[in-house]
Amino acid sequence: MRYLAMIFAGSTERPAPDHENRLLKDEYARFNREAKNAGVLLGGEALQPAETATVVRMTESGAAITDGPFTGSNEALGGFYMLECENLDQALEWAARIPDARCGGAIEVRPILELNVLDAGRPL
Repeated sequence: MRYLAMIFAGSTERPAPDHENRLLKDEYARFNREAKNAGVLLGGEALQPAETATVVRMTESGAAITDGPFTGSNEALGGFYMLECENLDQALEWAARIPDARCGGAIEVRPILELNVLDAGRPL
């Protein structure tokens, strides 16, 4: 079964020192390698900072477009992994190994609803 592991990082008001950034990058490289070798990593990406987001909401008068993140939370979606796991327990074990889970962030794990979104006859 596929799971989306969403990485919510803490506030980025004060940048981390360069050596901490290098250590975190090394931890992510190790996680990526281990998850790929285990056959559970289907993909993933880091996202630009939340301040670069644009939000679209439909209203009665049309599309309302605003700058900035969807919410005013201290945590922002910083990236994601798509994992192929036997069950939720295995997905949670891998999520716990994502470096931001140990660095003040949070990992939200959600099962993928298995629909073919490219099939025009089905709703999302």
